[in-house]
Amino acid sequence: MNIILIGPPGAGKGTQAKFLEEKRGMCQLSTGDMLRAAIKNQDPLGMEAKSLMDAGKLVPDDLVVRMIEARISGPECGNGFILDGFPRTVPQAEALDAMLARHGKHLHAVIELVVDDAALVERVSGRYTCAKCGAGYHDKFKPTAKAGVCDVCGGTEFTRRADDNAETMKTRLKAFYDQTAPILPYYKAKGLLRQVDGMSAMTEVTAGIEAVLG
Repeated sequence: MNIILIGPPGAGKGTQAKFLEEKRGMCQLSTGDMLRAAIKNQDPLGMEAKSLMDAGKLVPDDLVVRMIEARISGPECGNGFILDGFPRTVPQAEALDAMLARHGKHLHAVIELVVDDAALVERVSGRYTCAKCGAGYHDKFKPTAKAGVCDVCGGTEFTRRADDNAETMKTRLKAFYDQTAPILPYYKAKGLLRQVDGMSAMTEVTAGIEAVLG
């Protein structure tokens, strides 16, 4: 199965992709992670991207598509792939379709995790992590049992991501709706778009995705 998970930041795409990797042996293709890894490993595509970034230029769509093309040709994607974070625009979606067609492949589903914006801002802005063991918590939904003490390791230092705040989240949501949401009609017209309630419990979201995939 080859699928795209789409939804605004904080919708849970990365978490659900990990579940699919573990259960179905699919490979997660997060373009941000792929780009960073390619640069770190000094791959030819990574070096090409780095030279553009160092010059203050954006990484072009065709380069990102070539990175995806290189990955899906490998054995680790033999059971299919999950795209997370790409495509973000209709031209990117069209370029992805053309590349897949050249390899005799296609998308089986585009799954939108539907969320409530206000609830999502609250979900994301309250997250924090134990600095020692990495256990995750939330001010409202999952506080530590004892205030200021990690349930897992007893650590007393916690960190918050710089972008896990209400104002930044609202800005990221606006960017999603302005730039990425227009690809939803593109995939709906192709009969690929499916929706899952992203505000449900994590296990229910997983079950909803499994029901789509069959």
